Amino acid sequence: MPGFVEKPEPVEVPGLEHLHTGKVRDLYRNRAGELIMVASDRVSAYDWVLPTPIPDKGRILTRLSLWWFDQLADLVPNHVISTEPPAGAPDDWAGRVTVCQSLDMIPVEAVARGYLTGSGLEEYQRDRTVCGLALPPGLEDGSELPAPIFTPATKAVVGEHDENVSYEEIARKVGAETAAQLRQATLAVYNRARDVARDRGIILADTKFEFGRAVGAEDDAPLVLADEVLTPDSSRFWSGDEWQPGRPQKPYDKQVLRDWLSSPESGWDRAGEAPPPDLPAAVVERTRERYVEVYRRLTGVPWDRAAD
Repeated sequence: MPGFVEKPEPVEVPGLEHLHTGKVRDLYRNRAGELIMVASDRVSAYDWVLPTPIPDKGRILTRLSLWWFDQLADLVPNHVISTEPPAGAPDDWAGRVTVCQSLDMIPVEAVARGYLTGSGLEEYQRDRTVCGLALPPGLEDGSELPAPIFTPATKAVVGEHDENVSYEEIARKVGAETAAQLRQATLAVYNRARDVARDRGIILADTKFEFGRAVGAEDDAPLVLADEVLTPDSSRFWSGDEWQPGRPQKPYDKQVLRDWLSSPESGWDRAGEAPPPDLPAAVVERTRERYVEVYRRLTGVPWDRAAD
């Protein structure tokens, strides 16, 4: 099963318990029971965590998530407590740390789609539906949907795909009230973020969120927005002035490295068992430039100034 080309050893920090190493983030718990999320520069593609990092990626994702949490604070509470690295943490953790409220997470990828592409396009071309929701005929790759839709997925372990499921299946899994809360919150957050991005010349095609509740809270307690939000790793951003339905769009994400891995130049067989190779320096730099550009366009602050 694909996963890490080489899984890193967790960093040991006094007073912290290492809980999990994910594709991009490492998760710890402190003595107060708070979670410490550390965003690395690791990058994944085609179900593999690649051997070559993208410099500054973890800091960009962290800072962009924090910016979005501020834009959304009046819509939904979030899990952020602070961004101070704990005592004894490596210097490299600066700018990568989010100290978070511990939550009972809802085991659903809360996906919102405003445009047709990716796995949604594949289902539409086959059945004229997305996650069982009927859509009108005549839509193309990149078409804006008549209205944004909630298309949940089940969460997968590293190396496996999240699986798109129907709203009814999620209601059976987490309960009708929680499913309704998830749909309402997901679409409200998407609509706000879509409008913010559009004002900055960027299309938010789709995105995924994770929600939880305070530990031990009742099922009707408020949802809390968690993990990363509205980054190039969790969202599909396109250039608004280059948007044209019927063809692939210009993305602000790691498509540069996906394209290289899929090319004959990489020498890698996606269908084989061998892990992907190291990325060339030029591919690394072009990928980094995409993350830096979307950060600048959304926040209005150049990355070299934001990182001061």
